[in-house]
Amino acid sequence: MKSQRKIALVLSIATFALFGFVQLTDSRRFVAAQTTVSPTVTPTAAAEFNQPAAIARLKEQIKGRETEPAETVFKNIQTLKGVPAGRLLAIMEMGYARSLGVTCTHCHVAEKWDAEDKPTKQIAREMAAMVRTINTGLLKNIKNLKSETPTVNCTTCHRGQTKPALNLP
Repeated sequence: MKSQRKIALVLSIATFALFGFVQLTDSRRFVAAQTTVSPTVTPTAAAEFNQPAAIARLKEQIKGRETEPAETVFKNIQTLKGVPAGRLLAIMEMGYARSLGVTCTHCHVAEKWDAEDKPTKQIAREMAAMVRTINTGLLKNIKNLKSETPTVNCTTCHRGQTKPALNLP
């Protein structure tokens, strides 16, 4: 029980520290991270995006190169370098989109996947860095955890929503 309180404290501090920093440095980015539809995409355009079809097209485009590092197959890979290209698509679909309850167009411009047009893309990178810090630097220092490799991920806080769950029902 004491370990669970420590983990909750670490996650709370990390969440508030990151969101406080984001809010102080650029309040527009904070608001963009909290919306389900990016400000640059109209609700109609978001509704028309067909994620399964887009992922199928990407899989077809990288056919035969799925095991190559993502950065050699796709443009503008900054956070997930070294991840196999085929696995990158699964990470984006399951790890990011599903964890936040969004489609690819929350962070990306459809068919212009390398574009930097949406602030949510950089926010996702910064959140991934926070998760890495928690997993590699903070959790391992909490004594008496029952898991040898305790891990948090996007779902830990977001639970299918763009705004992290700060209170349980």
